[in-house]
Amino acid sequence: MKRNLLLAPGPTPVPEEVLHVLGQPIFHHRTPQYRKIFANVSQRIKDVFLTQNTVYTFTGSGTSCMEAAMINFHNLGDEVLVVDAGKFGERFGDIADAYGLKKTVIKIEYGDAVPPAMIEEALKKNPKIKAVCVELCETSTAVVHDIKAIGAVVAKTDALLVVDAISGLGADRLETDNWNADLVISGSQKALMLPPGLAFLSVSEKARKRMADSNLPKFYLDLKLYDKALKADDSPFTPAITLVVALDKALDIILKEGMENVFARCSSLGDYTRGELKKLGLQVFSNAPSATVSAALVPEGIEGEKLVKVMRDEKGVTLAGGQGHLKGKIVRIAHMGAIRKEHIDEGIAVLKETIEELTVNAK
Repeated sequence: MKRNLLLAPGPTPVPEEVLHVLGQPIFHHRTPQYRKIFANVSQRIKDVFLTQNTVYTFTGSGTSCMEAAMINFHNLGDEVLVVDAGKFGERFGDIADAYGLKKTVIKIEYGDAVPPAMIEEALKKNPKIKAVCVELCETSTAVVHDIKAIGAVVAKTDALLVVDAISGLGADRLETDNWNADLVISGSQKALMLPPGLAFLSVSEKARKRMADSNLPKFYLDLKLYDKALKADDSPFTPAITLVVALDKALDIILKEGMENVFARCSSLGDYTRGELKKLGLQVFSNAPSATVSAALVPEGIEGEKLVKVMRDEKGVTLAGGQGHLKGKIVRIAHMGAIRKEHIDEGIAVLKETIEELTVNAK
């Protein structure tokens, strides 16, 4: 079988025992069998979020929950603060625009984390701001933001802290309740070790008080419908049944290891990955390195997009390239979920080999 090593920050490798569950015969979702499984995962996923709050499960990509976090807690014309430190920070701004919200943008240089003092200053300047939107891990730049410090700032105001943890949840430390994160978003295809197709949103009591008055248009992502269904351990629309069943198995693996051990492993593997990149003579890009993904600048004279393409299509090792103005300039290597040291070693060896080949060909 051709090598297919996934080292991009999503989708990530799916463990064999989870793949086995995904291959089991499907069954009907409006049954006690499904409701029992769904009730179990709905409760246990709280342990990954480190929250006592309700965690909603959607059939959709992580972006669906970014949208849900905006439309269920705001009214037309509400003001929101968006931290734009990469492509996914930009996405929050795009969603705000789509629903007629007034955004204030804190623009941060790619590779840097937002200083919490900048958020504090913006909130003091404009007390009408209803939400602060920021990434845990800005996946496009491999930067982790200081959510603990940001949460302490936002908690002093009426604003909600909205955290995109689509990539970072279960890799970069995030203590949802202790850090005052009101809305936390995640997706299945990252550290949760599943295929794409599920998205999750945790909602604090502070945020829940806003739900009743929100007048933005919504239907499929209307949390009131999900609340009603959750009372019966169900979902309002057809769920991705096999993914929910596989999530039950993935949570077995994660929670058996324990969240503290997961955080420590991903952090250690991130340090190791960046060390190996430096041994190749590559410059690590992020000034606030993440435990989810690492980035390094492509050597002068090498086409970054070609490097990624050759590794993926000819050698079966998938890294991620850059996005936005970093396109062709960086490579990104994930170290979350089921990725282990031996996978990093294999990926680094192929990266070294490919850089050497492209360097020779460029002469």
